[in-house]
Amino acid sequence: MRLHILKSKIHRATVTGADLRYEGSITLDADLMEAADMLPNEKAQIVNNNNGARFETYIIEGERGSGVVQLNGACARLAAIGDEIIIMTYAEMTREEAKQHKPLVALVDKQNRPTKIYRVGEEPLVLV
Repeated sequence: MRLHILKSKIHRATVTGADLRYEGSITLDADLMEAADMLPNEKAQIVNNNNGARFETYIIEGERGSGVVQLNGACARLAAIGDEIIIMTYAEMTREEAKQHKPLVALVDKQNRPTKIYRVGEEPLVLV
């Protein structure tokens, strides 16, 4: 049996844009993606802390250092610019792998710059 386990998350990112006419996805600053070990085209679950919406899409790499967190296509209707969201990715693993796995968490400031990065249960690397 394989389980779907939290791989990584970007916690409390601020939505910077929304483009209804785009084909779909979430555009993320390449620095954020790197901090949270996320890849282009990776499936992501988004939770909107402002309105409770939960949805899935895929990641598109945005300009490095831009702070961009932009919802595209239909999911642009599920958050407003300025909303606080959590972006999560998951991995499939065996039960034994899951017991050893520690998800990666990237905390960000209001400009979507990573401030702390850590694996659950370990001491955070403070970046600010």
